[in-house]
Amino acid sequence: MIITVVGMGKIGLPLAAQFSSKGHKVIGADVNPKTVELINSGVVPFPGEPTLEERISDAVENGLLQATLDTPDAVSQSDAVVVVVPLFVDSDGTPDFGWMDSATEKIGEGLKPGTLVSYETTLPVGTTRNRFAPMLEKISGLNAGVDFFVSFSPERVLTGRVFEDLKKYPKLIGGISEESAAAAKSFYNAVLDFDDRPDLDKPNGVWDLGSSEASEMAKLAETTYRDVNIGLANQFAKFADSAGIDVYAVIDACNSQFFSHIHQPGIAVGGHCIPIYPQMYLWNDPSATVVRAAREANKEMPSYAVKVLENKIGNLANLKVAVLGAAYRGGVKETAFSGVFDVVRALEASGAKAYVHDPMYTDVELEKLGFTVFHLGESCDAVIVQANHGEYDNLTAADLLGAKHIVDGRNVLKAGITSSIETTVLGSASMN
Repeated sequence: MIITVVGMGKIGLPLAAQFSSKGHKVIGADVNPKTVELINSGVVPFPGEPTLEERISDAVENGLLQATLDTPDAVSQSDAVVVVVPLFVDSDGTPDFGWMDSATEKIGEGLKPGTLVSYETTLPVGTTRNRFAPMLEKISGLNAGVDFFVSFSPERVLTGRVFEDLKKYPKLIGGISEESAAAAKSFYNAVLDFDDRPDLDKPNGVWDLGSSEASEMAKLAETTYRDVNIGLANQFAKFADSAGIDVYAVIDACNSQFFSHIHQPGIAVGGHCIPIYPQMYLWNDPSATVVRAAREANKEMPSYAVKVLENKIGNLANLKVAVLGAAYRGGVKETAFSGVFDVVRALEASGAKAYVHDPMYTDVELEKLGFTVFHLGESCDAVIVQANHGEYDNLTAADLLGAKHIVDGRNVLKAGITSSIETTVLGSASMN
């Protein structure tokens, strides 16, 4: 096949590498000239995805991958088009379809009969059928589901482990017609490999959920479940703090029972997925009070962590507080919706002077994000751990000179540092 992947970001580029590894010719369409130039040179525009550099270099060298700014031309050559363009929501949870609409219009300009268009960007339920399929029809003059095929197939991978996750999880699909579903199933079987999963009720592989709407909902449901579960864990943690209980011991005990799967509490829920997709679900289902309450509970945790620090050392005015970790989670160089922003805001609102450290970012990069930089080994009055980077496993008192207290927002610090500096873990604090 010839396949166009629209959107050469942290998911789209690994997908292009995967497809080319199966012997298919892939055209990567993007709007960023620098991204296109780097890919065509066999260079990955962003770091951090294991084996991606080698895969891209090999694919370009073997003539199986090229990048372009001309989406309509790429689509006109292709048997299948996979769309992985970002969709954002505003502060009220309203989706911004601007980039997706633009990409869909470009696809429509090059669309020819027999082509499959598969959307992998997470979407509100009904978007594939009711927004994008009609747009493709109008621009191309073809009939969706008959002349060309449209499906929704959510990406279910995490950056930093994309190739592992592509094999591990069933590939969910849903078409706007039976013919669209059949085309999507055939396509993904031709481009993916699947691990044996004896824990599943049916074989790992391509799973047809029966409609694009069901497939859209599946992605929103699995991510919203995580947000709701974490929200519950965070509420348990706050109550445990008030009652002098170690919530982590409680959770471990509960999860020893087969039907309990309580997640871990923490200082923040970040990234492109968990903070965003529940808001998309709420856009579809505004009456979902459980979802809304969990989202609010999770949004409050950065401020709560600062209150825990105040409870331990008193007024924070003019104190230097080091926030460890700008990334939204450990080992990933990404600050999308990271808790660091709210932690810093809450510290500054309390009168503290907030400084930020992250081993994955240079000083210049942290400054561009609006932070004052902290270096390990410098003095500070207190510390809040925001991201669980592996580099923080072996912290010593010498790294945090003069620190009176640490609030460990991720329950990751080892005994060495906690025996040297008084440390409070969220969910095991005494807030009486």
